[in-house]
Amino acid sequence: MPNLNRSIESVGIGFAAFLSPPGPDVIRFTVGQPDFDTPAPVVVEAKAALDRGETAYTRTQGSVELCQAVAEHLSSYDIHVRHDDVLVTPGCKQALLYSLMAALDAGDEVLLMAPAWPSYDGMVKLLDCTPVHVPVRKDNYHPDFEKLERAVTAKTKLIVLNSPNNPTGAVYTADEVETLVKFAVKHDLWIVDDMIYAGLVWADHTYTSPCSFSGGAERTFTVGGWSKEWAMTGWRLGWITGPSHAIDAVKKINVSAATHVPTFLMPAATVALGLHDETAEMAASFKQRRDVVHRLLSELPGIVVPEPEGAFYAFCDVSGTGMDDLEFANRALEEAKVQLIPGSLMEGGEGFVRISYATSLDDIREGVSRLEAWLNAIR
Repeated sequence: MPNLNRSIESVGIGFAAFLSPPGPDVIRFTVGQPDFDTPAPVVVEAKAALDRGETAYTRTQGSVELCQAVAEHLSSYDIHVRHDDVLVTPGCKQALLYSLMAALDAGDEVLLMAPAWPSYDGMVKLLDCTPVHVPVRKDNYHPDFEKLERAVTAKTKLIVLNSPNNPTGAVYTADEVETLVKFAVKHDLWIVDDMIYAGLVWADHTYTSPCSFSGGAERTFTVGGWSKEWAMTGWRLGWITGPSHAIDAVKKINVSAATHVPTFLMPAATVALGLHDETAEMAASFKQRRDVVHRLLSELPGIVVPEPEGAFYAFCDVSGTGMDDLEFANRALEEAKVQLIPGSLMEGGEGFVRISYATSLDDIREGVSRLEAWLNAIR
């Protein structure tokens, strides 16, 4: 009997065990999915494209109009690229995988700021490379540059940035991003900048691209997509851009892997990038929820939670409760009827839990109230 790819044995399943829909009486703080409908103009345009018969093969990297729209959108973040260096992918995950496939050789090491979204770890391992998890600062979940320096070896090839961050909600400052670029230049590393939450920032400082600094643009793959800011998770649309020679490599990968995203979704994705009132309304709602969830969580006994700066996650230190994160998550589900993500599913997340506040204010208040009653009852 032939063997499977042995790299698969080392790949975990991320949050899957804690993402199963619970019973109707459970408050769900697990899924990183906006609770808004996709904006109506986007849906209308997708239907119109179907009615126009836009269902055949087309330009593999995405229509010229769509790639131009992505390039224009990115320019607002000081990321300046030609539309021919933009490729639209079946989701941001695919864009991330393409970037790693283009940059890495088997045996290379990748720096991940821990705790990191678990799909990074899995993708690196699938490519027969080694993820190196470097702990972030515990006071605000920002990069620890001394630990990053100590983690570099002769095999280090790439560093992944994710700001605003999943799972911690941290948003790196411009000075920190500039330091990360200097670090990458010093050690001749590729940068993968996962900017999927760039439009969801609550801190006084904004998302900053590595491309804003000297030496950044020529070594950075910028990946993002429509899932979070436009409430289009199920549409599976992402983008990737970077230096021309690197995107030429990505184009080769895409032709062999996916050809292109659905043709009739391209005009809809173009429309989405032109919407501003709808995305601003969603962002304002998430900021309000951040304010409420942080205030309520900070009042819980044994819980420490730095103020989330972006995305829609709160990362809570539960070690003061006397429970580890797995016990906390399991008991919260069984006894408080609240579902959340234990941090130890990610290396460096031991002792923490992730709460997604991409849910209604009523559910946020009810869920945290249940946690409070449960924790007080078991003290």
